[in-house]
Amino acid sequence: MALTRNHSQAAAANANKPPVVDWEAFLAGFASGKTNVEYGASRNIFSQGQPADSVFYLRQGKVKIAVTSDQGKEAIVAILGAGDFFGEGCLAGQPLRIATATSMTDCNLVRISKPLMARMLHEKHEISELFVTHLLSRNIRFEGDLVDQLFNSSEKRLARILLLLAHFGKESRAETIHPRINQENLAQMVGTTRSRVSHFMNKFKKLGFVDYESLSGGLTVNSSLLSVVLHD
Repeated sequence: MALTRNHSQAAAANANKPPVVDWEAFLAGFASGKTNVEYGASRNIFSQGQPADSVFYLRQGKVKIAVTSDQGKEAIVAILGAGDFFGEGCLAGQPLRIATATSMTDCNLVRISKPLMARMLHEKHEISELFVTHLLSRNIRFEGDLVDQLFNSSEKRLARILLLLAHFGKESRAETIHPRINQENLAQMVGTTRSRVSHFMNKFKKLGFVDYESLSGGLTVNSSLLSVVLHD
């Protein structure tokens, strides 16, 4: 399907290309209302149902955003990396967190109070424009995720997620995916079973698209994996 191919190609190649912004410099201009915080791996930064009273800027590390149903089933919404914001729902009147943010690695973050973030966006027009652009680029990726989920096979969805996690297209090279991204995580993100993920991972490895001894030791994604996403 041409629509699916175009959406997948655009998402894989462009979704991870937000404008280069020195958020550190902007945030350094405000002395109060923000706090530098650090979390070790596997720590909850905030939990679903807690008051939504701040925005977080991820300086270093990886963070998992997940939603848990009333039946206890978890769905991973996003994996965020350095330079991402999260928790911005509070700015739109969200009283409670609708998801849980968990550190997947050691993380260094800036916690920005809701009043300070609102003041920055109101008083600093250059910040508000850049912040909106940042959120729009992320929403484009989420839109691509939805199209991917609706129209593509689980094999293509897995390939696209691996490329996104490896930052393919961000700096014209792929990166090693952190070992804490395991097959169970991938199955939740793809919307399939762990056994199917294992089957496709073995297939990708045999074809030279990925390289790993075991997911616990890290995973390298090669740019040739893009052929799976683009293949009709």
